[in-house]
Amino acid sequence: MSLSNKFKSLVQTESTDCPSYLCPASELIEVMTYLKEEDGYCMLVDLTAVDNGPEESPRFKGVYHVVNMVKCEYLRLTVDCDGDENPKLPSVSSVYSAANWHERETYDFFGIIYEEHPDLRRIMMWDEYPYFPLRKDFPLAGIDEEYPEEDVVEQTGLKVKPAPMAGGPFVAAPSGPMSDKEPRAKDQSWTERNPKS
Repeated sequence: MSLSNKFKSLVQTESTDCPSYLCPASELIEVMTYLKEEDGYCMLVDLTAVDNGPEESPRFKGVYHVVNMVKCEYLRLTVDCDGDENPKLPSVSSVYSAANWHERETYDFFGIIYEEHPDLRRIMMWDEYPYFPLRKDFPLAGIDEEYPEEDVVEQTGLKVKPAPMAGGPFVAAPSGPMSDKEPRAKDQSWTERNPKS
């Protein structure tokens, strides 16, 4: 039975690799619960997002991949986010516990708010980081930040952390030892100033 026969609001979308459906955000929890508890899709293998760009509406889509381990079948759900500047989706962490960290990562990089998430905070970037690096309007080379001098940080108690690694663009040597082929940022100044990080 097609999932869209069970849930009339689902729209089957074109896909070459697995069944794919567009699901309304208001029915996401109900559909995911059905998939897990009644249709054998016991594992959430991926949860991410797509940014269609600031000129599109809806701008963001949530993307979910679940797998039925008995039948060896994958299924994809896409969900339009509510809001283009402050996108929101319901958290599915109450259905699939693996969604907890996936939703945190997607929040961290796309800025999607997962409502009812038990601990929605950044997972990779530091807490005070003001941007969402996987949005299409974020520059590939990153955004330069001015940090206060170390003595100012010590005197004022500011919680300022440098970026965890230099920003792109990344380049790799075309030949030579494998260690030289590892991609490195063109700007290595932060790494040179912080050799132990």
